[in-house]
Amino acid sequence: MNNTLRITLKKSHIGIQKKHRLILESLALRKINKTVTVPDNAQIRGAIKKVSYLVEVSEGENNNVSK
Repeated sequence: MNNTLRITLKKSHIGIQKKHRLILESLALRKINKTVTVPDNAQIRGAIKKVSYLVEVSEGENNNVSK
């Protein structure tokens, strides 16, 4: 079972709601095409759902978690 997610910022955060900008910052997504690997849990899934129109999500290849 793979318990990490790879999240990539695909659209700019300019002009979006402040709450969504804060979510992107908490996920360490500050530049377009930046990818982070995060643990797969309910809190992360909820954050991804809020900003799903800005990011691309895929399953992580390994179990190392980095920011």
